[in-house]
Formats: sequence, C-alpha cells, structure tokens
Amino acid sequence: MVREDVDEVELPGSEGYFGVLPGHTPLLSMLKVGELWYRVGQEKRHLAVAGGFVEVLPDRVTVLADIGERAEDIDLARAEAAKRRAEERLAKPVDIDVERARIALLKALIRLQVAAHARTRV
Repeated sequence: MVREDVDEVELPGSEGYFGVLPGHTPLLSMLKVGELWYRVGQEKRHLAVAGGFVEVLPDRVTVLADIGERAEDIDLARAEAAKRRAEERLAKPVDIDVERARIALLKALIRLQVAAHARTRV
C-alpha cells in the first residue's frame, strides 16, 4: 500500500494512460496492465499494476489494483522467467489460452520496465 501526498500521478487506464494533477475532475476508470508513476517534488516513483480500478477526486486518487508492485520490490529473476515462459507459450500456441499468455507476457515486460527505474536510481 502507498499512502503519500503527491504532486502528479500517471495511470494506465482502460482507454490509455492519463495524468492527474491536484484539482482534477472526478472520474472512475478501470486499470489495465501498465506502469503507474507518481511524482513527489522532482522525484518519480514507479509501480507495475494490473487490473482493478482508480477513483480520481479533486484532492485524492484511490487505486484498487489486482496487482501492484513497487519498482524496488520486483524480483528480476522471476520476471525474466515469466517473460521466457510466456514467449515460449506464444511461440507454440497449441492447446493454450493465447490471450492469457499474451497478458502474462505484458505483465512480465511491465515488471522489467518498472524494475529498471529502481536500478537507475541507485
């Protein structure tokens, strides 16, 4: 769980990425697999998210995600292994749920992308 006063948020909404600043018009959106970042001052913090909902109010953003991982908490070896498994399944799409494999690949790629932010900050 993240509970912080932030200056800006960008989220992967169901219709694409969107940014939120203080005073934003209220809205509800579904979340898709993607990278969520928020800014506190000049520092951006990144999370991998998948599924769920976001509620935006003028003074608050509430994210209820099925999956949410901070960049520094992502296990790179596990994400790489998940990526390889999904790629192998998609390379031989026999008796598999192709959409499920595609989403698994997307989740692994987003985790790797988000984890790269943690490595560049250190």
